[in-house]
Amino acid sequence: MMLDTLGVGLRGTSTPVFDVTFQYSKVHSMDFDDTWHPATHPSGAVLPALLALAESLPYKLSGLDLLLAFNVGLEIQGRLMRFSKEAHNIPKRFHPPSVVGVMGSAAATAKLLGLSPSQTIAALAIACSSAGAPLANAATQTKPLHLGYAASRGLEASQLALLGLEGNKHILDLESGFSIFYQDYFSSNLTEVSSASQYKWVLEEQDVAFKRFPAHLGMHWVADAAINVRNKIHTRKPNADLSQITRIVLRVPSSRYIDCPFPVTDHEARHSYQFNCCSALLDGMVTVDSFSSEMMKRKALKDMLLKVHLENPKDNQASFEKMYAEVVVEMANSETHTAHCHTFYGHWRKPLNQEHLVEKFKNNASTVLSSYAVDSIVQLIDSLETVTDCSELWSSMQFHKNIKHNKSFYSASA
Repeated sequence: MMLDTLGVGLRGTSTPVFDVTFQYSKVHSMDFDDTWHPATHPSGAVLPALLALAESLPYKLSGLDLLLAFNVGLEIQGRLMRFSKEAHNIPKRFHPPSVVGVMGSAAATAKLLGLSPSQTIAALAIACSSAGAPLANAATQTKPLHLGYAASRGLEASQLALLGLEGNKHILDLESGFSIFYQDYFSSNLTEVSSASQYKWVLEEQDVAFKRFPAHLGMHWVADAAINVRNKIHTRKPNADLSQITRIVLRVPSSRYIDCPFPVTDHEARHSYQFNCCSALLDGMVTVDSFSSEMMKRKALKDMLLKVHLENPKDNQASFEKMYAEVVVEMANSETHTAHCHTFYGHWRKPLNQEHLVEKFKNNASTVLSSYAVDSIVQLIDSLETVTDCSELWSSMQFHKNIKHNKSFYSASA
């Protein structure tokens, strides 16, 4: 998770959102980072805050120190989301990383700072006042700020708690506290254990989803199904003319903010069932370049988008755990080709293998760092539990190819 997040963050330094916010903070801006169930982006809200804090501390931190704080930040997010059934579905009101991410950042940085239990409670209470962003800003350039703010304000909350600032000690239990974000949220005590070795972490119970291309998670089901349809077409006729497609039926869950028939911007395209389906049909894959201006303006793509019809079957639930995508393509010669995707490669039920995860990191990080720095980071992360001085990690991240980005991408607060 650390390796993937570092790679995505480094790749994100080449985006317009990064350029706009460069003098303020460095945020994820490509919808390329990890996720899990209930769905949020757990690492992006925690790792930048931890690295920014760790670099500023007057003493050395070990890899184990960093790993433990990172896990604490993930755990808090996972526990809070499991206290709500609403959180298990595709969100409708709040963008989840803006809700639980800031709490995870506060918990992780509180751990790294060595805050007392009462100070940690204060940090979570302070962070809760910065939680929540409306889902209406999804598919816009503002969405990437949600994780950036979560990371920076969680860190700020811990620092304020360290200085003695307080908040409501029952923020996680009150109806007017954290529960305002999820209408069916219920607070629950963790099961008592007699020793730390008996504690069961959220990450022990499920895997994490790592995206193969930078788009909303729901797009990965669609792309897989569309690629399978394309393969079926070309198996029957290797030189098939895809302009002869007359109709495309796309069966997906109902969700307005990822139903964008004719996206204009790259952020809209990353949240468009239709765009990702057509890109996969035309190219046999969806990549970072699929969302470039040149690729989005292709006549073949625009013509194909006009042929897409969206259906929302009642059995297709708006849940990243239960949803599926089905693509049906009708040809001018009356042939019909269908493909169904229930679990895409990269989903927590079917996670990327280590080789492909490292490959993704290298593809992302090499756009910013030298090959030497990229290899150094892979080695450091792979053996982080034995690293005695974490400064080796951020030192490796200073070997930038482009002097424009000579500041670390993880400086989470101005």
